[in-house]
Amino acid sequence: MSNEPTIRPATADHHAAIWALIEPVIRAGETLALPRDMTRDAALGFWMAPANDAFVAEAAGEVVGSYFLHANQLGGGSHVANCGYVTAQQATGRGIARAMCRHSIDHARARGFRAMQYNIVVSTNERAIRLWQAMGFAIVGRLPGAFAHPALGDVDAFVMFQTLRPQ
Repeated sequence: MSNEPTIRPATADHHAAIWALIEPVIRAGETLALPRDMTRDAALGFWMAPANDAFVAEAAGEVVGSYFLHANQLGGGSHVANCGYVTAQQATGRGIARAMCRHSIDHARARGFRAMQYNIVVSTNERAIRLWQAMGFAIVGRLPGAFAHPALGDVDAFVMFQTLRPQ
């Protein structure tokens, strides 16, 4: 039996589970560039927006992660994908984020995206930075003081990028 989570499209039936994942991350304000007082409806509207392909990662019948993928920009930038990810606190270190990243890269390729970009990776989120680099992303820009960390003040953020070559 594989330890890999099952990743499948998110539906309205997953709203409660997705909110349970993203609410503590939003409230902590340390990694996602979202308002710390964001409401459930606003957060789910953001995560499950019509332009997003949203997914859940399940292990042992439990939702342990979620991600969304969409075009990073319109028009001339629409060939570049962007994603947001969240993993359940109790599931960190189990390969959930790695599996979601791998799935998102494959999904982006299948959708015809030619690259993927993360716009604001908080410099203090060292675990995520190491993972994204291991998954082929490079830091292509540093945004000085671009993220208002609730405990550390203004910290740098990175723009991370990779070209998606057909497989």
